[in-house]
Order: sequence, then C-alpha cells, then structure tokens
Amino acid sequence: MADGKTKAELRGERLAARDAILPVERIERSLAIASHGAGAIDFEAGAIVSGFLPIRSEVDLRPLMASLRDRSARLCVPVILDKKTIVFRELIRGANLVPGTFGTFGPGPEAAELDPDVMLVPLSAFDRQGHRIGYGGGYYDRAIHRLQQKGLKPKLIGIAFDCQEVASVPFEPHDIRLDAVLTESGYRPFEQSGQA
Repeated sequence: MADGKTKAELRGERLAARDAILPVERIERSLAIASHGAGAIDFEAGAIVSGFLPIRSEVDLRPLMASLRDRSARLCVPVILDKKTIVFRELIRGANLVPGTFGTFGPGPEAAELDPDVMLVPLSAFDRQGHRIGYGGGYYDRAIHRLQQKGLKPKLIGIAFDCQEVASVPFEPHDIRLDAVLTESGYRPFEQSGQA
C-alpha cells in the first residue's frame, strides 16, 4: 500500500479516507475508541494525560478524556503558541476555551502548563511498527523532544481510525515511534526493541 509513496502522499490519502467517514459513523467509531481506551490505557493516579479537542474529521476524544478524568487523570490539551511551539495547558471542567490556530480551541494563558506522562497523539497515518505521520508541522515531534530534553519519557499513544493505517511509513532514525495506537478496533501496543 505504501510502496514508494512519500509521507505527503500517504498523509493526503489517509486524511481523505478519514474525511470520507460519515459524521454519524465517526461518532460511533469515536465511542468505540473511548470504550477500548478507557480500560487499556494504563497510568498512575494523578498522572497527566494530554488529549486533544477534535478539529475537522479527527477522532472525538472527549468521551475518552472524560473516562480518564474519572479514573483520576489530570487532563491537558495542546495549545499552539507560534509556528513551532505547542504547550499543554490543563483542561479543567467548566473552564472557558479560547479560539486558537487552525480552528482549534483550548484553555487560555491563565491555565497551568503541564508536562504529560501519557500523550494521546493525533496523526494522519501509522503503520504496524509504530511509525506515524503527523500533519506536517512537526509540533508534536518538537514537543516530545523538549520533554525528553527535560529527562521525561511520556508514553505515546497514537489516536486514529483504522482507515489511517498504511503498510509502511517512511521513517528516519531520529523519528519518534509510538508506544501504541488506539483505533475503533482496539488498543495495540508496539514492540519497542532498539528504540532509544
């Protein structure tokens, strides 16, 4: 499926497939993802979990995030600061959300900035080895690298629909692999042998 295709070509194809999912079906699949993830995502009480609020045809993570909050997770979501940087601001029930870049919404500057222990990562495509293709801006790669520079190693869980899987993602040695992926079919951890 991915033979010889660039990341940009794979991104375009998989996002088109995701866009083609009917809205009512997207809701059902998002609820299946929430159901699978509620029990499969392991974390310590009080751990910081970054999710995201859906834009365009993304998975709607709000049901899953509510379930993780009920299990004592402290939630945060990404907020774009500039063309290179996202931070993760605490998402507190009832707090006002302000408009951001790319049609996003998130907590305002008064919200606490947190370093996630578990990151639920949006993506455009993934493969069975845990390689992912983001949206092309590199925001998550830079954010993960900054966390690693602080000595942190967040668990990375890709969030996608099954139709976003490809046979093989072109990758480079510096690319950061996912620890697992969560789709409407379930939670799939990846082997991490040889990863720095």
